[in-house]
Amino acid sequence: MKTIKLTMAQAIIRYLANQYIEIDGERVRLCAGGFGIFGHGNVTCLGEALYQHREELPLYRGQNEQSMAMAAIAYAKQKLRQRFMFATSSAGPGTTNLLTAAGIAHTNRLPLLLLCGDTFVTRLPDPVLQQVEHFNNPAISVNDAFKPVSRYWDRITHPAQIIQSLPAAINMLLDPADCGPAFLGLPQDVQGWAYDYPEAFFSEKTHRIRRLTADEREISDAVDILKSAKRPLIIAGGGVQYSRAETELMAFAEKHNMPVVETIAGRANLLFEHPLNCGPIGVTGSNSANTLAGKADVVFAVGTRLQDFTTGSWTVFAADAKIVSLNAARHDASKHLSAPVVGDARLGLTQLSAALGAHRSTDEWSGFAHKERKAWDAYVDDNIKPTDKAGNNRPASYAQVIGKVNELCEPEDRVVAAAGGLPAEVTANWRTKSLGSVDVEFGFSCMGYEIAGGWGARIAQSEKQKDQDTIVFTGDGSYLMLNSDIYSSVLTGMKLIIMICDNGGFAVINKLQNNTGNKSFNNLIADSNIAVEPFAVDFEAHAKSMGADSETVHSIAELGEAFKRAKAASKTYVICIQVDAFDGWTKEGHAWWEVGTPSVSEDASVRKAHKDWESERDRQRKGV
Repeated sequence: MKTIKLTMAQAIIRYLANQYIEIDGERVRLCAGGFGIFGHGNVTCLGEALYQHREELPLYRGQNEQSMAMAAIAYAKQKLRQRFMFATSSAGPGTTNLLTAAGIAHTNRLPLLLLCGDTFVTRLPDPVLQQVEHFNNPAISVNDAFKPVSRYWDRITHPAQIIQSLPAAINMLLDPADCGPAFLGLPQDVQGWAYDYPEAFFSEKTHRIRRLTADEREISDAVDILKSAKRPLIIAGGGVQYSRAETELMAFAEKHNMPVVETIAGRANLLFEHPLNCGPIGVTGSNSANTLAGKADVVFAVGTRLQDFTTGSWTVFAADAKIVSLNAARHDASKHLSAPVVGDARLGLTQLSAALGAHRSTDEWSGFAHKERKAWDAYVDDNIKPTDKAGNNRPASYAQVIGKVNELCEPEDRVVAAAGGLPAEVTANWRTKSLGSVDVEFGFSCMGYEIAGGWGARIAQSEKQKDQDTIVFTGDGSYLMLNSDIYSSVLTGMKLIIMICDNGGFAVINKLQNNTGNKSFNNLIADSNIAVEPFAVDFEAHAKSMGADSETVHSIAELGEAFKRAKAASKTYVICIQVDAFDGWTKEGHAWWEVGTPSVSEDASVRKAHKDWESERDRQRKGV
């Protein structure tokens, strides 16, 4: 057996450089490169190895470990989990900064490879810089904190271990059911240890993502339930896109005359204009989708984990509605006593459609769905206008900003949003012009994902759609939490259009605070009782200081003209606009959401809000 002597770090990078995948007939590297901030824990050995492969595996230097891993996640999401990127950190705080990003990847079932420095296996120099000492367990390091948010976790204590560990990590990253973050702890001494690796380990390999065919017995059970339905409803989640099953979804819905609603992760599964597209469902959904969900006797969930924002904390469905769930993950397919169809969405839809034959739901039901959808469209038409029906100016709102950008953007432009009020507003008011063009991170709901995710999404987009734009919607709160990748985007030539909607703080949480009877406190800057003198941030100047073009506008009309300038610009362009913190919210389309409210309070408004909130609980499904 021929061998080659390499350090453990060199072997990892050489292995990654030789992994390929075939996408639409084109063979490309499975790992598209990575993001890295060097420190003493990864620069000397892993850094040396990465330098040798800098052409095959380009390394983007982020400004914050958390944000660079978010960029890697957004890249993988746009690539529909067919390609991934890695993130590397030194040790100590550099590594713990990655924890939040690992949570995002885990929650959203997205591939992310984490290569993090670790303490010395020999322990001879202990305690070392940035080491957290556990007096009763010296084997623990900060890297152990990643176990709850990793799908695969390993600490490499000998160079030979990667011969098993790396392929196992890659297999997990490509598994539709188990996909998520893979973490490899790389002790600083072991990174530099050499081993005689088999040359065959580094042979080029072309990977394929497994498509699981559903069990015929599960298909049969599901078909019996679907045929019994008088009012069936399809809920389409993000898994539809990851399976590249949008065409099959549309064909299924059309053949069997079933209305379709979308989850937040499943936005852009259908074009806005499709006659069976009945809007987004759930807490931040639409009147049309939630009305249909309440009347449906059978719910057909495709590629969704049925998160609480989809189900309205399990209140949007009729108590006796049956659920059929098609999902690659057994865990997700079996929730609330669903009839599970464990399998790939594309293959599963094809199997189910063939088994259903010519079966169609009634025109009466699809006609009702169409009427509800038209009524919702009319609401959105009005909601995005800067003036009311009487011609009076309204306060500037998220919906108006979204509507104007939606009107002026090109079909293939990509939209990125995350935490705060914008996910709800984008979900409710955005009208899809092209499939798979919306990324709303609302699984982990992470503030700060927006700009970092936009950077990663733009890197992915630039590979095939250099002339299209990635448009980021962010509030002032998320912007202040994490904004340094404006600089990253300019530095790397990855143009973004960033819309900053400034409502003076964490306005959506202030709204929740008020809706539960509480007084405004510590969310809006104006309500911070320790602020000496509240003041607004000059976002325009701040963005310019990081190399971006930027301007502030004062009306939706001005925003439209600024957006045209942003489209024509050659580098990242930031547009700032103030929106109302109280009177600018989409008021329709909501479902009940379970939050903990005080059962005892001295405040009468809190007591009343608790009573009102709990009054909706009777509609909640109790796990069945």
